[in-house]
Amino acid sequence: MEILILILFVYILSTIRIIYEYQRGVIFLVGKYTHTHTPGIKLVFWPIQTMKKVDIRVKAVDVPDQEAITKDNISARINAVIYYKVKDAAKSFIEVENFRYAVSQLAQTTMRNVVGEMDLDELLSQRDQASKKIKEIVDTLTDPWGIQVDNVELKDITLPEEMKRTMAKQAEAERERRAVVIKALGETEAAENIAKAAAMLSASPGALHLRTLSTLNDLSSDQSNTVVFALPLEVLRAFERMGEHK
Repeated sequence: MEILILILFVYILSTIRIIYEYQRGVIFLVGKYTHTHTPGIKLVFWPIQTMKKVDIRVKAVDVPDQEAITKDNISARINAVIYYKVKDAAKSFIEVENFRYAVSQLAQTTMRNVVGEMDLDELLSQRDQASKKIKEIVDTLTDPWGIQVDNVELKDITLPEEMKRTMAKQAEAERERRAVVIKALGETEAAENIAKAAAMLSASPGALHLRTLSTLNDLSSDQSNTVVFALPLEVLRAFERMGEHK
């Protein structure tokens, strides 16, 4: 009798399982799923019961470099990181053999497909939209597995050296174009202002003479300058009118 009690005691001790807060225990009864244990101390009566622990913490998976062809037929190497977690422990163990491997492979395939639908300029300038689209597709396809995708981030986009040189030339040409346009706009504004100034001077009697005197005053501040004084025509006309009056 004492031996039976001892054996029973040892058996009960062997059925004790500890499930941590970040884990869930999937229980099978003679091979059939029955329920999922929450964290705490649980009893698993083997051999008729078995328990598989599933980690439900967020996992960061590095998606390896993928060779992809953009919509405008440019080759690029792209890598990403995907953040996901198990939201249904039973499905993640029953519906897919290895959800970690499955999610990684699905992310690689989806990333190549999404890149193939975008031009290179779109991919470089709208990286967030590409990441969002990959996340939505992977999240939808992994939902039957009990997986929730939180985020997908494209880490790096590597282009061929020839394409890098071509893009550098394009950027340089664009900067030169903007410089020429800005210079032309500046000359246009300067010409407009000069025309306005000339119109104002011509409309005011004696204004040109005063402007000439002001310019001479500015030049006289530097004694090293040699000034050739051109007498304005308005002054001569003024003397001419004075002579006529006399």
